[in-house]
Amino acid sequence: MDHAHNNGFNRQNRQNGHDEQLVNFEVLAKKVDYPRLLELGRELLIAIGEDPDREGLLETPRRWADSWREFIEYDPGKTETCFDSMAVDQMVCVSGLRVSSLCEHHMLPFWCDVAIGYIADNKILGLSKFARIAHQFAHRLQLQERLGQQIADEITRITGTENVAVVLKGEHLCMTSRGIRTPGKMTSSVMRGVFRSESETRMEFLRLIE
Repeated sequence: MDHAHNNGFNRQNRQNGHDEQLVNFEVLAKKVDYPRLLELGRELLIAIGEDPDREGLLETPRRWADSWREFIEYDPGKTETCFDSMAVDQMVCVSGLRVSSLCEHHMLPFWCDVAIGYIADNKILGLSKFARIAHQFAHRLQLQERLGQQIADEITRITGTENVAVVLKGEHLCMTSRGIRTPGKMTSSVMRGVFRSESETRMEFLRLIE
């Protein structure tokens, strides 16, 4: 059960469904063409009526290319560390994770506060790995709804549990700096397993991450 809403948890049909093939991160990183980025940075300045040779803009194409390379080639490090545990049927929650990404529709930044929960089944994911997983999928052209789905998929893949919940509260520059130019936050959620089928479990998770 995946949700997207501005106020409350209203059901919405998923776009680019849960079963879509995930972007291969290693292949994505290899596609960065840094010299071409430098050229495009200069061309972009010219296209918007600027002089790339004036003082203040001489290093802008390089800085712009560097920021793209850093964004795309981000290395999350090891994300698959799990520990054997006696914990069975215990809810594990991590909240307050802050990630930044780029909207694939406008290539403008958005920021999300991420909360993740799962029901432990003899395996506990290392605490730092939650942030690494969230950042791994944020460092690409992205949609907030799909980001939540991919985080949930990865938690399931690593821990083996289908009982996973992810909530994201995002602020999108494409809404605040263009179009209606109105500040606001979008909340989306992914609820699977008992988080979907059992309202008490779902409500407990939502209370814990408040």
